[in-house]
Amino acid sequence: MRNFILGVIVILVVLFAAALVIAQLGFLPTTADATPPAYEQRIANSALDASMERHAPRLANPVPATEADLIDGMKIYNTNCALCHGTMDLKSSSLEHSMYPPPPQVLLDPLDDPEWHIYYAIRTGVRYTGMPAWNRVLTDQDMWKVTALLARVEKLPPGVQQYWKKTYGVSPEGHHGEEQHATHEHHD
Repeated sequence: MRNFILGVIVILVVLFAAALVIAQLGFLPTTADATPPAYEQRIANSALDASMERHAPRLANPVPATEADLIDGMKIYNTNCALCHGTMDLKSSSLEHSMYPPPPQVLLDPLDDPEWHIYYAIRTGVRYTGMPAWNRVLTDQDMWKVTALLARVEKLPPGVQQYWKKTYGVSPEGHHGEEQHATHEHHD
């Protein structure tokens, strides 16, 4: 049994060393305009979700989801998030195919993550994705307003929907899922 365990350890060390050599010699692609393979997306999304489960505190949103706060969240999103995650006129981001991995288009393919998960991703960012940590740019209140918007984008109150249509020229109702984006699997 001792030799078996030693053999497994040696194999793992050799595999790790081989992976390190492959990376250091430049054999891994680093282009940002490539489409991630399905297995890479599954691994990365699983790792992201597992990390969120382990590290993100299960906070309740302290900002009430009033029409005024949701509209504020919409304005904050439009200013800070739309360039990567899709515009308020329900068009894909101009950077969608220029980043690796592609940023999720959260208005076209709404998130189904709990609010604490969305808030944690906004606040701390997501390493190796281009998603910055907004905790040094936005206030907690502003991050929670965006979180409230993203968590409710498919079921916004009528007044918020009217504001969206008047301001951005399209109604948010009924547009979700019309375009399919395979950039992110969402998990609770």
